[in-house]
Amino acid sequence: MKGTVVLGTCAALFLVVFSLSLFSQGAEKETMPFGEKADVEFAEKLWKAMKGYQNWAMRTDVYPGKAPHGAFLRNYYNIVNVAGKSYHVIVKDNFGGQGATLESVSASPATHLAAVTVMLQREAGYDPDNNDWFWAKYKADGTIDMNSEGMALAGRVAKGTDVGCIACHADAEGGDLFFTNDKAE
Repeated sequence: MKGTVVLGTCAALFLVVFSLSLFSQGAEKETMPFGEKADVEFAEKLWKAMKGYQNWAMRTDVYPGKAPHGAFLRNYYNIVNVAGKSYHVIVKDNFGGQGATLESVSASPATHLAAVTVMLQREAGYDPDNNDWFWAKYKADGTIDMNSEGMALAGRVAKGTDVGCIACHADAEGGDLFFTNDKAE
């Protein structure tokens, strides 16, 4: 009887350890290539490097947008220095909310700013499948936004999925992953 209890306990313990091992392996496969500590730290430094971006000379006028960005948008372009390196960056102000019209957003952008989305071209080899772009989404106050699972939207956002930054921008003409230079239809 004593041997049966010990054997049963060992078998139960083995099943628990084996199950945890399988769960752990499955969790690793499900890990997304964004929102990690290094991504968040880089995105925080990037936000600081972009200070005053609304005054950059290279920017568009406010124009009508669409989901997921916002009812109205404005783009900015510059080169920023993050942690001692220079990077090309495209910043998009995403406007919306009650009363947002082209005129009201143009007159008072800060009133209607909902989010700021950024594409920054990292060093060669960062993500060669996607032209080495780093993606980030900030709330209007500059904090990094999170997806519904609580993952920070910074890094290779939603790489390998059918939705998200990379999947959508993969449809841009010319394979450059941005739409502003695409032909108007």
